[in-house]
Parts: sequence; C-alpha cells; structure tokens
Amino acid sequence: MNIQAYIESGIIESYVLGLADADESAELEMLCRQHPEIQAALTNFETQIEKQAFNNAIAPPPELKDRLMDMLEQDFKEQNDSKKIPPPIVEMNNIQNAGTRQSSFWRYFAAASVILLIGSAALNLYLYNNYNDTAARYEALLAERNNLQASNGVFQTRLNGLEESFRIIQNPQVLAVKLPGVNGHTENIAAVYWDSQTKDVYLMPTKMDKAPEGKQYQLWAIVDGKPVDAGMVEDCNGLCKMKNISKAQAFAITLEDKGGSPAPHLEALYVYGNVNG
Repeated sequence: MNIQAYIESGIIESYVLGLADADESAELEMLCRQHPEIQAALTNFETQIEKQAFNNAIAPPPELKDRLMDMLEQDFKEQNDSKKIPPPIVEMNNIQNAGTRQSSFWRYFAAASVILLIGSAALNLYLYNNYNDTAARYEALLAERNNLQASNGVFQTRLNGLEESFRIIQNPQVLAVKLPGVNGHTENIAAVYWDSQTKDVYLMPTKMDKAPEGKQYQLWAIVDGKPVDAGMVEDCNGLCKMKNISKAQAFAITLEDKGGSPAPHLEALYVYGNVNG
C-alpha cells in the first residue's frame, strides 16, 4: 500500500469534515491503527482546523485574579491600620488660680486646634491619595475589561464563521471538490465547496504554503477548457467566499502578484482538482 498516496488522496480531510461515507471512515480508522504515519496526518489536520478556529484568540491574563485580590487585601489593610492610630491625648494639670487656669485653657485650646488642623490635613491628604489610587486602579481594570470584551468579540466572530462553514459543508446540495497539490507542491491541499443550486463557491485552503511578500493565491474555474477567475484568496474565518461559478469542469489555484492576474501563470500552479474526481 502506498501510504503517502493514501494521505494525499483527501480522505483524511473528508473524514474530519464529515464528508466521508461509512466505508471510507471505517477503512481510515483501521489504517490509523496499523500505520502511525496516517494517524499522524489525521492528528495534524485536526490540529490545523482547531488552530484556524482559535487563531489570535487572546486569553485573559493569568495574573488578573491575583492582582485583584492583592488590591482588595491592600485596601482592607490600609483601612484597618488607620483605625489603630490612637487619638491624641491632652493632659491638663490642675490650675491653682483663675488667671493661670484661663491662660492654660487658651494655651491647650490653641494646641488642640493645631493638632486637629494637622490631623484634618493628614486625613484629607490620605483620602485624596486614596481617591487617586482607587481611580487609577478603576481605570486599569476598566481597560482590562474592555480588552477582554474585544478579545471575546474576535473569538465569537471566528466561532460563528466556523459554524457557518460546517453548515455549508453539510448541505447535501453542496458538491465537494478536492484540490491536491501538483508536482513540486504536493504538500499543498485545498477543497472547493460548490453549491449546485445557488452556484456559490467556497474555498477551504486546508494546507497552503504562506504566500511570499507581494504575492497572493488566486482561484480559477476551468470552464469549457478555459480558466475563469474565481476570486482572490483572502484571510477569512472558516470557508472563504469566492465568486459564483455557473459551471466548471475543474478548479485550480495559482500564485499570482497581489491583486490577481487576468490569466493564470501555469508555472505557478499549486493545486488542481476535477469536479467529478
């Protein structure tokens, strides 16, 4: 058995995407147990699908919980410490005569006023600093919350795109066309999903080399033996929506200058597949 040819046949992609029939699925599962290379290829494709769904997803910072607990603990500690400061005690000696008693009273009254003034100023400074610190912490937490909400929005968009892709693939009116790599690019593989009713065309660039700077992949439909532009391959969530094609005998992908070409450069052909297999 030619294991590499079996791996490149597209059966693994069909199995993962739910397109393989019962016999094909049973055969693949049996071969996975017999040949580690096939099992490795299956695991690799499943990993690629998973990465496509979770790519660029931003997880909440792992230290966020610890930082919040430290902030709350520090606030409680500062409040408890402030309650432990004993109030100033002013002791007055016994006054021997009325004149001395009146003079001492005003001296102690003035001293107490100064102490109260200093205490009030210190309390105001503490409250002001505490307010500024709390406001800064609130702004930092608000910024982190906004970042998390934005990240969740990106993740939800990608998840919705993936769910829509599976809905399209599972539609019985959608024809799956496997595009294996040609000579020199056999490690590349893609698939076209062609709606026989609406004529919508979707592309899954399963495994394509990264396009060099200034280059871009372009999909072509072979109609009556001639190539017809089916759109440029962009970054997309799940399936890439391409141009509608009313009829075609085959599909192919070439690497062109960014923005596309009116005609394909055959020396830059990467994948090719006939509609009827």
